[in-house]
Amino acid sequence: MISDWIYRYYIDPIIYDSGYNPVNTITWAVLLGLIILGLIRLFRKLDLPMDERLVAYTIPYVLAGSTLRVVEDADLVLAPASYLLITPLIYFVVFLVTIAALLATRKLQGRDFYRAYGAIGLIWTFLNLAALSTIGIASTLAPAAIISLGTAITALLYLAGIRVPILGFLQDRFNLMVLYAHMLDASSTYVGVDWFGYYEKHVVPTFLIDLTGTAAVMYPLKLIILLPVLSIINESLEDPSLRNLTKLALITLGLAPAIRNTLRLTLGI
Repeated sequence: MISDWIYRYYIDPIIYDSGYNPVNTITWAVLLGLIILGLIRLFRKLDLPMDERLVAYTIPYVLAGSTLRVVEDADLVLAPASYLLITPLIYFVVFLVTIAALLATRKLQGRDFYRAYGAIGLIWTFLNLAALSTIGIASTLAPAAIISLGTAITALLYLAGIRVPILGFLQDRFNLMVLYAHMLDASSTYVGVDWFGYYEKHVVPTFLIDLTGTAAVMYPLKLIILLPVLSIINESLEDPSLRNLTKLALITLGLAPAIRNTLRLTLGI
């Protein structure tokens, strides 16, 4: 029956936090694309450019969403409210709060809304961290290793972009931000799986980790996908708002799990 199919591929993975499957992975990817197109129309209607400044002031909401997800991991929120804090529903929750904050601050402060908009995200992040501070730190090695590995690999790729013309797009600050977010994500998966015995929930990474026997495979997997995508975005997307919004989505897809994984390892959750 259709209801059994919906429960199997969409509802049960949320209720039991069992991760992704091929069906819901494709669904959420298509939905993400539709949301990006809808946001482009909204920004045009508001006469609001999606530039690097707006992206920078939106990053606090990515941090808020990541820390909120860890609040659920720590069982600080009970069911059924906790279901809203499990991927992918938490993405919609954070998205709605972000849009509400953007529209409210824009209406109240006009074009000089950026600081108020960013401040709301920072306050939200601080409240989440305050709730998590009651748990206590279990490991300082994990965050140090993740940040060191992510930073070192990003720096090497940046230097490669200076010498290798085909990687010249990595000199762009925005592109480098996308790359850094995903290298942190790859590092958090590698450290979590190989060093601390955690497991990966996404379909393709799980298959490749099982195949190779190490989560270090996340580095080449990320680069094989990310570098061509960034190159295509730079060359093919002429609309600045669409180009920047797509890059913001890529930053979110890398930074959000990186922050979540790092916090979980740090707190021993």
